[in-house]
Amino acid sequence: MNLVVRNLSVATADGEKILDDVSYRVDSGEILALVGESGSGKTTAGLAALGHFRTGLINTGGTVTTDTDILALTETARRALRGKTVSYIPQDPALSLNPGIRIGKQIREVLENHGFEAENRVKEVLDEVGLPSDPAYQRRYPHQLSGGQQQRVGVAMAFACRPSVVVLDEPTTGLDVMTQSLVLRTIRQLTKDHGAAALYITHDLAVVAEIADRVAVMYRGSIVESGETTKVLRTPEHPYTRELVAAVPSLAGDSEACASAKDAVLAVQNISVSYGDTQVLRGIDLTVRAGECVMLLGESGSGKTTLSHCISGLARYGGSITLAGTELAPSTKGRTKQHLRDLQYVFQSPFSSLNPRKTIAQSIEVPLLRLTDMSRTQRRERVAEMLDRVRLSTAAAHRLPDQLSGGQRQRAAIARALVTTPRVLVCDEVTSALDVSVQATILDLLGELRQELGMAMLFVTHNIALARQVADRVAVLRGGEIVEIGDVGRILDDPQHDYTKALLANTPSL
Repeated sequence: MNLVVRNLSVATADGEKILDDVSYRVDSGEILALVGESGSGKTTAGLAALGHFRTGLINTGGTVTTDTDILALTETARRALRGKTVSYIPQDPALSLNPGIRIGKQIREVLENHGFEAENRVKEVLDEVGLPSDPAYQRRYPHQLSGGQQQRVGVAMAFACRPSVVVLDEPTTGLDVMTQSLVLRTIRQLTKDHGAAALYITHDLAVVAEIADRVAVMYRGSIVESGETTKVLRTPEHPYTRELVAAVPSLAGDSEACASAKDAVLAVQNISVSYGDTQVLRGIDLTVRAGECVMLLGESGSGKTTLSHCISGLARYGGSITLAGTELAPSTKGRTKQHLRDLQYVFQSPFSSLNPRKTIAQSIEVPLLRLTDMSRTQRRERVAEMLDRVRLSTAAAHRLPDQLSGGQRQRAAIARALVTTPRVLVCDEVTSALDVSVQATILDLLGELRQELGMAMLFVTHNIALARQVADRVAVLRGGEIVEIGDVGRILDDPQHDYTKALLANTPSL
């Protein structure tokens, strides 16, 4: 079954155009990548394929057709199609998983609601996305999985009923390169095997090069260029497409060492963490100097986020963590206001740091309100400055998080962490939701702050392609242990550990 979108237009209630006369077609068994920067309309176009429009948006024209015009159906009829005929994988896996229901039951409910045999299919779809399918694993809750594992459960749920149309909104955003490679192969295989029409929404052109048959480039609500993947990426015609391609980070190239000779501002010593009988971190030692960026690299489940939570006082641990020579209390409750100002954290999911009931400006102001003696005027000036530095408009500042795109929410979360001008910034997959041009801007901003303020940064990621652009040193984490650490050039050009070599071999590129 094909997906055909003709002359689709969407606007806000006050008439601002979000999509303007968008048309595209995805054939059975084909993957069309819809690319563009945050706010370009990608997700709005993808949700429209399910007949859904976010609060405050109005469909002002056009058709979305599978075997019927989805936009012409009643809302009840549309709901009956979703999950069975058309399926959706959101950018944030937390949006598709109920935190209070075990993952096996969640997949089973999707199947049973649409009249499918559930028991064997649950096991089958977990196997398809590379997750354990035994009863013990099916009894886990979402919070007991890593971000990458949650994302794979979301993929399994979307493909469970073998839908004819699948809309994938950044489905590999939170995955390490090896898990990403597995999921991309799975998506491509399932798309071909079941003749699904797949609309793959992404900002990652390297992933596009690996998975998509064709590409449609969106800019300010319109498709400005489309064609076969190889042609669009190798010989882009539109200036905006050329800009996107030029902004893609590369593993190749010269790296500049800028390690500081100063003493470590952050020192992690012998950090160990266990959950029951499972040891997650095993005696981790790590230092970050003032003005230095250390990239903490590893696949999903390696312990990256657990270590960053320990550093930030969000997880219990054994060992010691010192900030500028002073040992920190294990929990944020025991840390001083100065320590809390000096060590800030940017979460992988912006929903974890933005209050859904506060405007973006109000959320960014909270650390200043709680941790400083700034006046109201000073706080507002500081908030406005940070919004400008992360390229968020005044209009965005007065919106709620659910009224922004995923990339805009991520930029707001970064602004919130930077607003206290910390000495150490822990970044947990902070660019995973950003398109390449905005990603480059954010990385440039972080680099400027490191130079201007001597800010140390621990950059937690699965994306080794960013290493030369962002890091001075790389620490490779596997199974709760650092298996290799060194200057970025040495790690990329002459990796010693087999695991590091495997990460590099599995990293997609143009």
